[in-house]
Amino acid sequence: MHTLPLQIRFNDIDMMGHVNNAVIMEFFDLGKSRYFADAGIPVAPEEGDFTVMVVHVEVDFHSQIHWKDSVAVTTCVSHWGNKSLQVRQQVVNSVTGQPCATCLTVMSGYIRSAATSAVIPDDIKARVQAYDAKN
Repeated sequence: MHTLPLQIRFNDIDMMGHVNNAVIMEFFDLGKSRYFADAGIPVAPEEGDFTVMVVHVEVDFHSQIHWKDSVAVTTCVSHWGNKSLQVRQQVVNSVTGQPCATCLTVMSGYIRSAATSAVIPDDIKARVQAYDAKN
């Protein structure tokens, strides 16, 4: 499981005095981006024609996050399909370990030049599975 500590910024706080729900979605995106980079899933165009793209997102908000809270986002691939993968994430309170929000994202393999879904290459699956096994 990949863990990324997060810094809460002043502008992340809304009129209710907690981190805005839209910002929590940004936390999940940060977690996915760092996880993909570290685990070997190509994201940037210069990394090749294959990438993955979001096709479905489910989020549950469990508890508020305040300005002085210490939080991190955890990320892992929970399921592999032929052309898709499921990413499970949590924003957790780093002190208590309690989840503040959970997210399930379904992503599809994608070929940029053809603008179409694609089978996820075995070498990418193997790199990510090896990364997950050691973390």
